[in-house]
Amino acid sequence: MHVRKEESTRGHVFVIMLAYMMLRRLRRAWTNFDLTVEEGLKPLATICSMEVKVKGQKTHCQKIPRPRQQSQELLEALQIKLPEALPGRNVRVVTKKTSCSPKKPVNIRLLRIVMR
Repeated sequence: MHVRKEESTRGHVFVIMLAYMMLRRLRRAWTNFDLTVEEGLKPLATICSMEVKVKGQKTHCQKIPRPRQQSQELLEALQIKLPEALPGRNVRVVTKKTSCSPKKPVNIRLLRIVMR
């Protein structure tokens, strides 16, 4: 038996419902495409930004290159127009994940008990 606080449960329900609403929206917008939502998200994951700096100045911004044709069509179906650039915020984001300790093997027997 798991004991949860009401606030945590409400937050969890909110996140699940928001994800469900997003999934429905994507499915509706992409009905004319011959792909699943998961397949449609893959080309959108390739959209990135490039940092553009002006030589000799502190001015810089994040430029968003023009998306590939399929990504552009998927965005248009959602009525989303990407900006050409994002303002610089002087924030460094590191996405490399590191682990201090090696992963422990999963206890399958324990996992089966929990899943019941």
